[in-house]
Amino acid sequence: MANDTMTIRLVLRNDRLSIKQKQHLSLTGRVLTLVLMYAFLIFMAVLMIFPFYWMIITSLKTGTEIQAVQQTYWPTVIYWENYSQAVSRMEFGNVIANTLIVGIISTIGTIITTILAAFAFARLEFKGRDAVFMLLLSTMMIPGEMMVNTNYITVSLFGLTGGSGGIGPYVAMIIPFMVSIFYIYLLRQNFKQVPNELYLAAKVDGKSDWAFLWKVMVPLAAPTLITICILKLMGAWNSYVWPNLVSGGETKYYLVTNALRNTFNSLNNPDDAGAQMAATVIVTVPLLLLFIIFRKYIMRGVGRAGIKG
Repeated sequence: MANDTMTIRLVLRNDRLSIKQKQHLSLTGRVLTLVLMYAFLIFMAVLMIFPFYWMIITSLKTGTEIQAVQQTYWPTVIYWENYSQAVSRMEFGNVIANTLIVGIISTIGTIITTILAAFAFARLEFKGRDAVFMLLLSTMMIPGEMMVNTNYITVSLFGLTGGSGGIGPYVAMIIPFMVSIFYIYLLRQNFKQVPNELYLAAKVDGKSDWAFLWKVMVPLAAPTLITICILKLMGAWNSYVWPNLVSGGETKYYLVTNALRNTFNSLNNPDDAGAQMAATVIVTVPLLLLFIIFRKYIMRGVGRAGIKG
C-alpha cells in the first residue's frame, strides 16, 4: 500500500524591505494613529468646553458688548458688576436653601425606597416578581412630561400647590420624585452580584432579611448608593418645569433654575444678559466641583451595576 505524501511549500513574499525599514513603518503607523486619536480627543474636548468658556466671558461683558453684531472672544472691559447684581437680585440665600431642602429630603426618600425595592426584586421570592419588575421597567419608556398633568392634578387635590401657603409646595416638589425606576434597576443589578451563598449563610446563622440588607447588602453597594445620591442631588439642582409649576410663581418657593429664568429679562434688557450669565456661573460651579470630587464613585457605581458575577 503506497503511502500518501503531502508537500507543503512555504512562499516568502519579497517586498524588498529590510527589517529596519519594516520596524520604521510600524513605528510610523503607531505614531500616526496616536496623533490622530489625540487630535480627535482634543477637538472634542474643545467642543465640550467652549460653551462653558462662552458663558464665563459673557458674564464679564457689558450689555452693549453682548448685543454687538461683532462678537469678541474676550471682554474688552471686564464688568465685575454682573456678579454683584446676580447675587443681589437672585436672593441666593433663599433659592439655595429651597434647593437644598428639596434636594436633600428627596434624595433621602429616594435612597430609602430604592434600597427596599431593589432588595425585594433581587433577593425575595414572591409570585409575579419578575413580571412586576418588567412592568416597572417598561414605565421608563414613558416621557416624564406625560406625568406632569396627572401629578399636578393629584397635588392640587391635596392643596399642595403655590398659593396654599406653608410647606405645601415643598411637599409637592418632593413626594412625586421619591421613587426612581432607573435607580431601583441600578441598585438591583448591584445587589444581584452578591453571591447567593452569602445570603443563605446569613439565614442559617439566624439573620433576618432586614439585618442582612442593612449589615451586608448596603455596605457592599456603597459605591452605587453614593452614585445615586450624587445624581439625585444634581437632578434636584437642575429641575425646572415641575418646581416652576407647583410654586405658582411665588418667589419664596423658587429653586435655583426657576430664579435664573424668572429673575432676569435678557430679551428686553441687554444688561440683564450679563447678570444672568454671572448667576449661571455661580450655580454651575457647585455641580462641577461635586462631579470632580466624586467622579470616581460615579464611574465605579455605574460600572459595578453593569457587571453580574
